[in-house]
Amino acid sequence: MESFYNEREHEMLKLVEKLVNIDSGSYFKEGVDKVGKILTEEYRKLGFEVEVVEQEELGNHLVIQHRDAVNPEIIILAHMDTVFPEGTAAERPFTIEGDRAYGPGVIDMKASQVSLLYAVKALIHKDENCFKNIKIVLNSDEEIGSTTSRAIIEREAKGKKYALVMEPARKDGSIVSARRGKGNYTLIVEGKAAHSGIEPEKGRSAIEELAYKIIQLHELSDHEKGISVNVGLIEGGSSANTVSDHAEAQIDVRIAEVEQVELIEEKLEEICSSTDVAGTKVVLEGEMNRPPMEKNKKTRALLRIIQDVGNEIGVEIEDTATGGGSDASFTSALGVATIDGLGPVGGNAHSDKEYLKVPTLVERSLLLATIIQRLTEKSK
Repeated sequence: MESFYNEREHEMLKLVEKLVNIDSGSYFKEGVDKVGKILTEEYRKLGFEVEVVEQEELGNHLVIQHRDAVNPEIIILAHMDTVFPEGTAAERPFTIEGDRAYGPGVIDMKASQVSLLYAVKALIHKDENCFKNIKIVLNSDEEIGSTTSRAIIEREAKGKKYALVMEPARKDGSIVSARRGKGNYTLIVEGKAAHSGIEPEKGRSAIEELAYKIIQLHELSDHEKGISVNVGLIEGGSSANTVSDHAEAQIDVRIAEVEQVELIEEKLEEICSSTDVAGTKVVLEGEMNRPPMEKNKKTRALLRIIQDVGNEIGVEIEDTATGGGSDASFTSALGVATIDGLGPVGGNAHSDKEYLKVPTLVERSLLLATIIQRLTEKSK
C-alpha cells in the first residue's frame, strides 16, 4: 500500500488545500455542508452509501458505509467543523512552508478527513474487503460539544468492537489512549441593586456572592486525581456605584474517571444549595457533557494491536493521556475499545499557527489502513 500513497501524496495535499480553504466553523452551516458535500461525493464514488442527517441550524451529519457492508465492527469518527469564523480562510489560506502546511483547521481536522478517505481508497485499491467492515460518522458540531451528533454517534457505536477516532496525533506523534471527561456549567446569582453611596445597606451584591462561590468552586480541584474546576469567565453589575443585582460565571469541569461524575455533581449542588450573602439567590445550570475516556483493558488491547502495526510499517507509536475532550469519550463510555489521535501529526490547533507535518499525511493514512486490515483479520 505504501506505493499507492507515495504516488498520491500531491493529490492528497490538493484535497487538504481544498477543504482548508472552505470556512467550516461550527456555526457556519453553509461552509460545513460544503465540506460535507465534497466528502459525500468522494465516498459515493467508492461505492459507499452516505446518509445525510439534516440539521436546521448547524451543519448536516454524515453516516457512511459501503453498500455491501453487513454489520461492520469498526466505527470511525471524524468531525467537519472547525473553531474559526467565516472569513478566516480568505485571510490566511492553505500554505506550505518546508515540511509544514498551515491554514485554519488544517490539522483539526481537515487533514484527518483526507487521511481517512485515502485509507479507504488504498484498501479498495488493494482489493481488501475490510473496507466493508467500517462505519464512518462525520459530524458537524464536535467543536461545540457534539450537541446534535452525540445521539447519532452512540446509536452507531452500539455493538461495535472498535472505535477509531481521527483527532490529530499529538505534536510528538503520540496517539491518545485516555481523555478526561468534561462538563460546562453556568452559575447565575441574583441580588438586589442599590446606590453604593446613598443606601448601600439596602443592596444585596450578586458579585460578592459570586466571589464566595468562585473560591469554593476552585477548592474542588484535585489535580492528583485528575479533577479540575475552573471559573474561566465572569460578568456582572451595571456600574461601579451600583450594588450589583446580577452576576454570572462560566465553569469548566474536568474529571479522569466515570466514578467522579456523581462526586463532583454532589459537591456542585452542595455549594449552590446556600448563599453567603443574605438576600441573594443562586442557580446552577449545565451538565457533564462528555464522559471520560478511560484506558481500560479493551483500550490497552487495541493499543497493543496498533503499536504492533506501527512497528511493522516502521512507525513507532507512543500513547498519551490528555485533558481535552473529543467524541472518543462517547464510544469509550459505551464499552467499545477506543483509540483517538489517529490523524496526521501536527500542532497549535485552534490558533493562527495551526500546522500539519506534511510527511505524516501519508504515514498516518497507511497506518490507519493497516489497522483496519488487521482488526478485520482478527475478527475472522
